[in-house]
Amino acid sequence: MLNYKNTFLRPGLIDNSSFRKKELIVPSRLAWATSCFPACLAVVDIVGSKKFHSQQISLKGFGVREVSSLAQEQMETNTVVVENADHLHPTYETTMEALSSLITTKRRGDVQTISNKYSKLERMEMYVKILGLEEPIGRLKIIHVAGTKGKGSTCSFCEAILRESGFRTGLFTSPHLIDVRERFRLDGQDISEEKFLHYFWECWNQLKQNITDDLPMPPLFQFLTVLAFKIFACEKVDVAIIEVGLGGTRDSTNVIKNPVVCGVSPLGMDHMETLGDTLEQIASHKAGILKPHVPAFTVAQPSEAMGVLQQKARDLMVPLEVVAPLDRSNLKGTELSLSGDHQFTNAGLASALCKSWLQSTGNWEKILQHPGEEDNIPDAFLRGLQTARLSGRAEIVRDSAVSSCATASEAENTSGDLVFYLDGAHSPESIEACARWFSSAVKEKTSKEVWGNGNVNGKTSKKILLFNCMDVRDPQSLLPILVDTCASSGTHFAKAIFVPGISSYTKVTSASSVPSGLPPKDLSWQCNLQRVWENIIHGKDAVNKNLEARIPDSVPPRRFLDNDAAGCSAVVSSLPMTINWLRDCVKKNPSLRIQVLVTGSLHLVGDVLKLLRR
Repeated sequence: MLNYKNTFLRPGLIDNSSFRKKELIVPSRLAWATSCFPACLAVVDIVGSKKFHSQQISLKGFGVREVSSLAQEQMETNTVVVENADHLHPTYETTMEALSSLITTKRRGDVQTISNKYSKLERMEMYVKILGLEEPIGRLKIIHVAGTKGKGSTCSFCEAILRESGFRTGLFTSPHLIDVRERFRLDGQDISEEKFLHYFWECWNQLKQNITDDLPMPPLFQFLTVLAFKIFACEKVDVAIIEVGLGGTRDSTNVIKNPVVCGVSPLGMDHMETLGDTLEQIASHKAGILKPHVPAFTVAQPSEAMGVLQQKARDLMVPLEVVAPLDRSNLKGTELSLSGDHQFTNAGLASALCKSWLQSTGNWEKILQHPGEEDNIPDAFLRGLQTARLSGRAEIVRDSAVSSCATASEAENTSGDLVFYLDGAHSPESIEACARWFSSAVKEKTSKEVWGNGNVNGKTSKKILLFNCMDVRDPQSLLPILVDTCASSGTHFAKAIFVPGISSYTKVTSASSVPSGLPPKDLSWQCNLQRVWENIIHGKDAVNKNLEARIPDSVPPRRFLDNDAAGCSAVVSSLPMTINWLRDCVKKNPSLRIQVLVTGSLHLVGDVLKLLRR
């Protein structure tokens, strides 16, 4: 017996006798059937077009059903009759395939080739209009943050502070490390898979029905941006914290017309291929998020960048305030949840943004414990500062696989320690901050260590660099800073390993997907990184003349760790096998502690995290 509860299908529209056992009616509550029949077609044919054939409908993977002309006329208000219930619920993996189809370049750094009839922001405004989001975005109370480094941390601090202040929060950041849902947080948690699928297909179907030659489906980041606005509007968040993707002026997030407050985190040299090769040019892009009369905050900047920000603020009559780093003495013993001295700068900016947001929305007085004590940091702010989280930035992960088969005490005696220090730093400024954080984190109150080898609590400590970066970046501006900054604090690497990541730029994967880890055919970039490293450590003349002829192994060479040569390096082809090799090293040597700094690329950090959590 058919149940018509909560469906659009009316009895009598289609002859019930034609139904077979596995047939069912799509419930109207499903995201992909919330409006009309054509929307459902777009779910099935995620990269193709909808096909109508007079009296029949062809559904990819569903088979063909004859439908009466009356049924066809009613398709705008009725749902789908299908043969296989499994196809009614697009899987998460299917959704990732749909997302992957929006990647329009073959590698990071390539220029997107899209119809140039409309500019990027014009297309974004058209997508927003198609989804009916113009007014909902206007109603969102937004904190908009740009910057070269620290903008993700600043946004995370803002979210935690305002959540602890009692508000429903939405946070949009990029990139994600393991799962795309990391980009969308509601009340401090990644959006649930169920909600993500619901809003994803609702947006996908509406856009799919309105594409033209001049307005194709949006590229990946543009789609994710409108999806964020859709989620936050539908979930009725009190505050939406939006991190700029790239630049500011032409960034997809800059369809925001009336934010409550704007912030610009520390500026530096990054993405020069897109933003320009001077600080003035880069600052001009970042200043593009400033809006007339909307309060804005920034931190101490290089003079070239600060001049641009101040001029833009004057042009728009924006009250721009420069915020000092948070004073540790004002934290009442609270420790920032995000590690590194640079986080005090980000925390100071976040605190100023949140105070301004609370004042503009009429909520500041409500969270003050004692009127007249505005100079004191409210308790809600302190709770937020100590609970904010941002994966892959100054993150320490002790590998649980090493001791998974033993108790803690047994593991201490039967295996060594393997600790990963993860930071996706990829610009000169962020690499320097990463090096300072790593040096501070690994410093032990024991005897002085020399070139990465020392005895700590009965264990021999070896520090290893696991490094990769995009080939659009200059390793000569990254590796020397990393080495010199660490060395200035007495931290030296015993070994360095250069390895490609395992994630594919052209494919969005889920947290549950297992990367193939197949070695790439070309490791010339990793070999180039190794040459830069060897020149730094041993000097140009001392580099092994046979370095060019070395054939990379899938794991570091045998007895690599036993080699006493300081700063010895290797190029290896397999990240998964390298992780397993590190695990084997400490399992076989109970007196060994390996501290691995993973940096140079957020994508490498994400790959390592995914492997560690398998």
